[in-house]
Amino acid sequence: MKFFLFTIIFLCIIPCKIFSQSSSQWKLIWHDEFNHKGLPDSSKWSYDVRDKWFNNELQYYTDADTGNAIVRNGFLYIKALKTTGKHLYTSARLVTKNKADWMNGKIEVRAQLPAGRGLWPAIWMLSTDDDYGNWPKSGEIDIMENVGFKPDSIFCSIHTEAFNHVIGTQKTKGIKIINPYTSFHIYGIEWDQQKINFLLDDSIVFSYSNSGNGYKEWPFDKRFYLILNIAVGGNWGGQKGIDENIFPATMLVDYVRVYKKK
Repeated sequence: MKFFLFTIIFLCIIPCKIFSQSSSQWKLIWHDEFNHKGLPDSSKWSYDVRDKWFNNELQYYTDADTGNAIVRNGFLYIKALKTTGKHLYTSARLVTKNKADWMNGKIEVRAQLPAGRGLWPAIWMLSTDDDYGNWPKSGEIDIMENVGFKPDSIFCSIHTEAFNHVIGTQKTKGIKIINPYTSFHIYGIEWDQQKINFLLDDSIVFSYSNSGNGYKEWPFDKRFYLILNIAVGGNWGGQKGIDENIFPATMLVDYVRVYKKK
């Protein structure tokens, strides 16, 4: 998710059949298969709770509320709701911060996205320690973003001090996708200290390389944690308004898996 309004130079492509490295090269080191019932596993996930968010988003992220985040039937359900209470919209923002973070490796999230104009679901990563300073200096990795008014597309992006939307230099790509709202897809990255490859169903759809010019272009030599959320409205997600008939809107997550090179 973005911390400020930005303009995307949109390139819509069909993912090319460039496959990621063989699974035999990877060792599973962390995962959640969502095979229990109830709230998400508290040993793995926390809740990022805040009333006011950047980007003029409208949702309130709740804390351990089964109405917005629940595990059942082998899936994590993240739900955006319209309410009649203090907050017009509620949702959940799950994070692994201070429970699991990684530098390098392969991350996979198999998910089915929520449909509807005004929604902004995302699978993304932020720096755990902000060693290089506040956003965007310590970096951001957007594994997958979708906005409901572009139902045929997902977006993969990175943000750094040198490359970010505030100064119009962001590195991002829009990728054509089939049935993100009715089918599951695997969204992921393969990350080492030379590059980050962005994956859709194990095909490389975007790549960002380390130029060797220091942290302003490559702050990805530090620990990052994972975030799963649905935002409502905002400068990008709400650009075409909000369809009030889409609620409740649910992102289904089948699994999250993290690997290291053998």
